[in-house]
Amino acid sequence: MAQAPIRFGIMGCAEIARKVSRAITLAPNATLAAVASRSAEKAEKFASANNFPLNAKIYGSYESLLDDPDIDAVYVPLPTSLHLKWAVLAAQKKKHVLLEKPVALNVAEFDKIVEACEANGVQLMDGTMWIHHPRTAKMREFVNDVERFGSLKSVHACFSFAAADDFLKNDIRVKPDLDAHGALGDAGWYGIRAILWAADYEMPKAVTALREPVLNDAGVILSCGASLCWEDGKVATFYCSFLSNLTTDITAIGTKGTLHLHDFIIPFKENEATFRTSTKVGFNELVTGWIPLPSEHIVTTDLPQEARMVMEFAGLVGNIKANGARPEKKWPTISRKTQLILDAVKASIKKGFEPIGIAN
Repeated sequence: MAQAPIRFGIMGCAEIARKVSRAITLAPNATLAAVASRSAEKAEKFASANNFPLNAKIYGSYESLLDDPDIDAVYVPLPTSLHLKWAVLAAQKKKHVLLEKPVALNVAEFDKIVEACEANGVQLMDGTMWIHHPRTAKMREFVNDVERFGSLKSVHACFSFAAADDFLKNDIRVKPDLDAHGALGDAGWYGIRAILWAADYEMPKAVTALREPVLNDAGVILSCGASLCWEDGKVATFYCSFLSNLTTDITAIGTKGTLHLHDFIIPFKENEATFRTSTKVGFNELVTGWIPLPSEHIVTTDLPQEARMVMEFAGLVGNIKANGARPEKKWPTISRKTQLILDAVKASIKKGFEPIGIAN
């Protein structure tokens, strides 16, 4: 028998929740069952605007949603400062947790969330969508190929966008009491995850923040970067900013090959994505061109990456419900590694750009 769709409740009406609500609708093993906000009127408007089923429940408090026995899982797009409280409570109420990134204000907070999820047997996953795109699996094949790529030597990642004045003054991502990580949490999270992905999640030995980060008057990061180094000589850098033109790049360089892509966070097109690879390239005899030319690879998908994320998460939840499986630890482990490096960047800035060692 086919398993019943996993019933999702949305906790909060953030802008990103619109995208994930659509993803839940598109995922074949999930359904929108409820939405909660601090006012029932706001939740009602959100449900109407985002094509919720007519039988979806509307709640004027997060507690009411978590008390609903018909809800299997919750998506939590609340400000980072609220993640600890509500993710822990959701776990205690036996709700599986799809948690927006960054996952916490620091790794100590995240560990409490993980502890609550493990104690209550619920699945935890963060909302980093690009990891679930089929392109990412194809890129993994290339990076793992010792003949085409060799061994990893360097990674460079960037996510920046030029935010409007209203964003820089009023968005929760520039408020120290709501999302204190600023651009590092909102954009840098992606660069950190890209570096970890390329390194097959091997942690670096040290992280050093780049000098001259840009902070707003409240001390929230608007732009910054960092370098990472490993025991075997691998190096990486990332840059994140609310102040520069929209750019989402990864370059991973191996001993034999190179991977390039320019839209790693959100593909240029929803139904297909590209990346370029080159292997053992050089200049031609007159040094007027390259041989062989890089290869472009196109990966099509019937579902957008955010729907694939929901489908992956709902599949894990369904396996727990139907078969008594244990929650998959891979996803919270990856989240924790990302958070550890984020914390190290902040610590390096605070300590005058000193290297911060990472304990493995």
